[in-house]
Amino acid sequence: MNTSLASPKALAGYNAHTHNRAQRAFQCCPFYLELFRAMAQASVPLPTIAGAGGVQQGFCGQALTENRVERELMWLIQVGLLRREVDGQGITDSFRLTPLAKQILDQYPGGQRQFPSPSLLDRLQNQLARWLAPLATLLVRG
Repeated sequence: MNTSLASPKALAGYNAHTHNRAQRAFQCCPFYLELFRAMAQASVPLPTIAGAGGVQQGFCGQALTENRVERELMWLIQVGLLRREVDGQGITDSFRLTPLAKQILDQYPGGQRQFPSPSLLDRLQNQLARWLAPLATLLVRG
């Protein structure tokens, strides 16, 4: 993983492990920086990201099903990069960035389209963390 982007300012309020895990999750997700730049400005509804619309808006490189988009976004919520938007009637289908995500996003210039490609080790670590997350939740509850 490219940790050279981790500056003292970027780590403000977060330990290196949290920052690196979040950075890895961003790099391994199928979404482009444009999606997260849009989320930094306003909440983005899930249907806008899914399907051909997501590709047309520059949010991803290929059309993704709503189910896949939701799974990917839920992982980014677990890692601490996103939060679901809430209105007067409860949780909506829209998502916004957390302060941690904004700190990481600030490290990428506006002209950059994608996150740097993750290494094989980064991909394995991210996938293992995704696989173990539900087990850790069960152990904590048990």
